[in-house]
Amino acid sequence: MRAILTVIGKDKVGIIAGVSQKLSELEINIVDVTQTIMQEYFTMMMMLEMDKQTDFEHTRQELSKVGEALGVTISIQNEEIFEAMHKL
Repeated sequence: MRAILTVIGKDKVGIIAGVSQKLSELEINIVDVTQTIMQEYFTMMMMLEMDKQTDFEHTRQELSKVGEALGVTISIQNEEIFEAMHKL
């Protein structure tokens, strides 16, 4: 299963490392990533590959904890839901 992860917040050292470390602990593969800094704001979008048996709600909760610790907002959605929401 694929998922889309977004991270938004004030830029500071360690955001990419913190998110990547948690994904590694959860055995979630990063397939693609893009990130940018607009003035003092950090934005990142990742395409993730997750095992079909992955507990999506547990993953969401764990990433939320990381976001709180880093002072950023982390959102994750199933790719199919993401695509359905953004179709014209």
